[in-house]
Amino acid sequence: MRKVQLKDAKARLSAVVDEATRGKPSVITRHGKAEAVVLGYADWQRLSRVPSFGRLLMSAPLERGDLPPRDRAPLRDAGL
Repeated sequence: MRKVQLKDAKARLSAVVDEATRGKPSVITRHGKAEAVVLGYADWQRLSRVPSFGRLLMSAPLERGDLPPRDRAPLRDAGL
């Protein structure tokens, strides 16, 4: 992913957006620090549909006996 300084991105915004729509996102930097990413709308839609890890776990087709019982024994002393 290419890096573009904010002042250059302002001056060439149309070109930065055109490249993003062609699948070449850009990282916008300010004072050398990454601040934002410009990416195409199709890429953003694809990334925004990725479910969270919690949702993936909740959607797993598990039944009551699929998981082993939880060990309720006290934790061992690490001796630190």
